[in-house]
Amino acid sequence: MQSERWLAAIEREWNVLAMPALCDYMAIPCESPAFDPDWAARGELERAATLLADWARAQLVEVAGASVEVLHLPGRTPLLLIDVPGTRQGATLIYGHLDKQPAMDGWAPGRSAWTPVLEGERLYGRGGADDGYAPFAAVLALRALHAQGIAHPRCTVLIEASEESGSPDLPAYIEHLAPRLGAPALVIALDAGCGNYAQLWLTTSLRGQVAGTLHVRTLTHGVHSGDASGVVASPWRIATQLLARLEDPGSGTVDPAFQVEIPAHRRSEAERAALALGDGLHRQLPLADGVRPLDDQGSEQLLGRAWRAQLTVTGLDGLPGVDAAAAVMAPALALKLSLRLPPTLDPDAAAQRLQALLEADPPDGAEVRFLPQMISPGWHAPATAPWLQAALERASQAAFAAPCAAFGGGGGIPFLAMLGARFPQAQFVVTGVLGPQSNAHGPNEFLHLPYAQRLTVALALLLRDAADAPV
Repeated sequence: MQSERWLAAIEREWNVLAMPALCDYMAIPCESPAFDPDWAARGELERAATLLADWARAQLVEVAGASVEVLHLPGRTPLLLIDVPGTRQGATLIYGHLDKQPAMDGWAPGRSAWTPVLEGERLYGRGGADDGYAPFAAVLALRALHAQGIAHPRCTVLIEASEESGSPDLPAYIEHLAPRLGAPALVIALDAGCGNYAQLWLTTSLRGQVAGTLHVRTLTHGVHSGDASGVVASPWRIATQLLARLEDPGSGTVDPAFQVEIPAHRRSEAERAALALGDGLHRQLPLADGVRPLDDQGSEQLLGRAWRAQLTVTGLDGLPGVDAAAAVMAPALALKLSLRLPPTLDPDAAAQRLQALLEADPPDGAEVRFLPQMISPGWHAPATAPWLQAALERASQAAFAAPCAAFGGGGGIPFLAMLGARFPQAQFVVTGVLGPQSNAHGPNEFLHLPYAQRLTVALALLLRDAADAPV
């Protein structure tokens, strides 16, 4: 195969076949059930699944034996299943999702969540990069293989509709489809990130998370601050004391009980990735003037994001806005905490440890409660087989003219731990298009189209090589 010819052909198919349908999909406000409790009545998830199914069916009409269907289990979000018979041994499962995060405020003038806008190489709008591009990339990669008469294993493309809610419906579908899915030798997840847009990137680990609300109360109702201060502790002081038990307020280092020893090969991986990224990891962030990264070394930034526990306070109730503030001591506060966990740390044990740490011996007798609300496992990729490592390198060189790179992800993808437990013998390729400034979940989310096109070429090449993988 001549990679430039392939890239030109796939670029044409992306522009002619995929873009109109992708834009139609991006215009659908198919929010995940966690953000749209009335999703079933509203029908937007169903509309998106139907649109993607109709498009995939039309593109695979000449592929003998290919099937496309939208499945419905009672009370569950729909699931799009694309099944393309193999022309060689083995089976591959390709994953993506069609549900989206809410619109959010802050989109730049001329852009919005539900109106796709193409600006140069970037297609702005909610869901294009996270994760609407996935079925298009998978189908176009399979079309390219069939057009060239190139062998590939059986490919099952599974596009769920509850990922942004933690994938609560996916286990039921995996169980329902177990006889059809069998035991795939390769699982490809297209819902991750890339460090830059210049090479193929793999995500080799993801952090777990314990999220919950810390409640602190010292008064039954608000009191003039001149009367109360110096007599009773403010809820704010109690809260900061409790957080200091978990996180050193000077360094930001989290209690060692929530840390793990970082594997040596992941440290080496981070050092190689840092060479490829330069200062790109922190430069992509919208840093305020004068703000410096926590560590000057790129490899330590990568490890801090991927392998070290970190605390973020993501919400606060109990204090008025600055303009409405009066000389009153608030009676109580509620802080939403997000504790990111190392990939290999037990999240259930961490949640129990965190609750005990925050609730034990409350300062000054304050009323303190911590309510865990989300406990999510991390994920650590199994060792990459030699054939797959070689295939990834070939795919990156052919599609990007650059070596393959790998790093750990800072967020979480709950379904990966589930799939890893379900298919322990499988090799995993976790990749995606969420690169610098792509801003998934936030305003101005965009899909970098040239990267999506080259990733489609890489995907086709991986499927080709998977056909000849050792059994």
